[in-house]
Amino acid sequence: MHMILLYIHLLAATIWVGGHLILAISLLPEALAKRDPKMIESFERIYERIGMPALIIQVITGLWLSYRLLPDIMAWADWSDAIALTISLKLICLAATFGLALHARFRVIPRLTPASLAVLGGHIIAVTFLGLAFAWLGLSFSYGGV
Repeated sequence: MHMILLYIHLLAATIWVGGHLILAISLLPEALAKRDPKMIESFERIYERIGMPALIIQVITGLWLSYRLLPDIMAWADWSDAIALTISLKLICLAATFGLALHARFRVIPRLTPASLAVLGGHIIAVTFLGLAFAWLGLSFSYGGV
């Protein structure tokens, strides 16, 4: 069961992180150079169909995997334990991703103009780095945590 959960989690992570890398490395620089927010909006409209379900799957499988590793949820706050610390750091990354998403959805995107595109770009880069941090933290479980 663990291997199946991990496979599903990694597949969803590949979609999430890969999509954000494409967005941050390929589309964002061109959109910023052209000052064209429509490029980002077009990508997001397509990517959200697979990216958001991938994130939801990651959250569900991540919590499930965490529970399997450390069934005492209260112990997740014990940062003297490397596994608990890693779980906590992944949850912090999740909270930061969620906060950035809410801010972008309700504050940045409704007011998006060519002049404010850089603000959205900052969100994109931050979420991409958080995705990479998620992946690194996930890998660290194989080595006993951070």
